[in-house]
Amino acid sequence: MEILFHAASVVARLRGARVMHPRGRSFKGTLVMLPRATTRSGHGVAERLPAGTSRRGVSERLPAGTGRRGVTVRLSKATPTPRGWPDVFGLAIRLGDRFDLLVTSSSPRPLLRHLFLPARGPATFYSSLAAYRDRRDRRVYLGARVDPGARSATLAVASRFGRWVPVARVLFGRRLSRRVDRRLAFNPVRHALPGLTPASWIHRLRDPVYRGSQHGRSGRGR
Repeated sequence: MEILFHAASVVARLRGARVMHPRGRSFKGTLVMLPRATTRSGHGVAERLPAGTSRRGVSERLPAGTGRRGVTVRLSKATPTPRGWPDVFGLAIRLGDRFDLLVTSSSPRPLLRHLFLPARGPATFYSSLAAYRDRRDRRVYLGARVDPGARSATLAVASRFGRWVPVARVLFGRRLSRRVDRRLAFNPVRHALPGLTPASWIHRLRDPVYRGSQHGRSGRGR
């Protein structure tokens, strides 16, 4: 995998930008847990989101007395295509200062949720593409539906062939400066939510690319 690390590092250094999704906009935001986010159908993922809630079985893991948590959000596209042209979009969310979620434009359908699928804008469905394993060794997928008009995204979780269950909503706040956007660095493999373990060869390929991209720009990129 080191060849991927070095290749990504060289590309990032030469272009002075992220290897993947170099163009994007970043925002401060708020994550709000949904009322039924800890139901069995939610695979317990809500219990591992570092956002406050008073629901039984979750409150001891999260800040008491709150149902919200600050996040950093980045919406991006893979290539510099003109507005309205099909492209692969990405949504990155940092919860607190430690945990990263990254999802890519895809389809909610079971046989398609593993694929990169282009869209004409950010108002589309996003998927983690690859599975995670929870503490019960179940394979779960993370997804999101972005609504730019409402400046929000709904996070969801699903089993390999199951339906998507909403667990949280992310509200977009003020836009961050370009300088801050350039310095953001995400790695959903090394900074996965506690209790979720990357469980796919796709994750193994992504990790050296993320690290190489950051190394090539002196740690200032995705």
